[in-house]
Amino acid sequence: MIDLFHKTSQQCSRITAENYSTSFAAAIRLLHKHIRPHIYNIYGFVRFADEIVDTFHNYNKESLLNNFRNETYKAINEKISLNPILHSFQLTINQYHIDISLINAFFNSMQCDLDKKCHTETSYKAYIYGSAESVGLMCLHIFCHDKENLYEALKEYAKSLGAAFQKVNFLRDIKADNEQLNRMYFPGCCFKNFTGPCKKQIEQDIQKDFDHAYQGILLLPAEVRLGVYIAYRYYLSLFKKIKRLPPKAICKKRIRLSNHIKFFMLARAGLQYRLHNLGFNAI
Repeated sequence: MIDLFHKTSQQCSRITAENYSTSFAAAIRLLHKHIRPHIYNIYGFVRFADEIVDTFHNYNKESLLNNFRNETYKAINEKISLNPILHSFQLTINQYHIDISLINAFFNSMQCDLDKKCHTETSYKAYIYGSAESVGLMCLHIFCHDKENLYEALKEYAKSLGAAFQKVNFLRDIKADNEQLNRMYFPGCCFKNFTGPCKKQIEQDIQKDFDHAYQGILLLPAEVRLGVYIAYRYYLSLFKKIKRLPPKAICKKRIRLSNHIKFFMLARAGLQYRLHNLGFNAI
């Protein structure tokens, strides 16, 4: 039965999310049950592409990425793939009629990770759009299914949220990106001389993204609002921890939130959300 193949493929995407990011998986579980599989499907696709350019050092990354790109478009066009991650992804793309240009932009940014080691302001913005904002827009298509006006109203907020997440990742991973991948995403910054003013400027830009994104979260459909808010709170907590540290500290090690802090943050965010829904201005 093809339904069993669909189900098994989507389970592979869910397992991918749970294995690679317990925090994202926890947020996804708070979405309405009919939405969860599709966000898992997008996560699995994005994660596999990211793994190609970031971790497959002993393999031909260029060839693997080209093959993955071609197989993605083939899966979408033929509406089937023997790669379970791509099969589940095409189910979501085809069901929600997600714009293929978002996938093109994503692959352009993945290719950029193979070709570029530093960025100008222009290439940085293009990279952020392809690697993060486009993914936020894919998810927004699912959140706003058949509500085109709502999608148009929320798309800039979704882009800001994706950008905030990605920029926090860049700060968190600045050491590994430089030492293992020889990358510096922030234009005009140098890892060997990553100064306080440079960090401060980046943080101000990220704060603007978070502030703008929050306004959009309040307008999301109720069935997805809590899950998105939890992801927002997780990244905001990580960002606040990074802000408290001097530049040298984040250049020495990857910054994390401990499991007990994650648990406390999730519980507190959930309580704040419920109080807000009851009429208290607590978020």
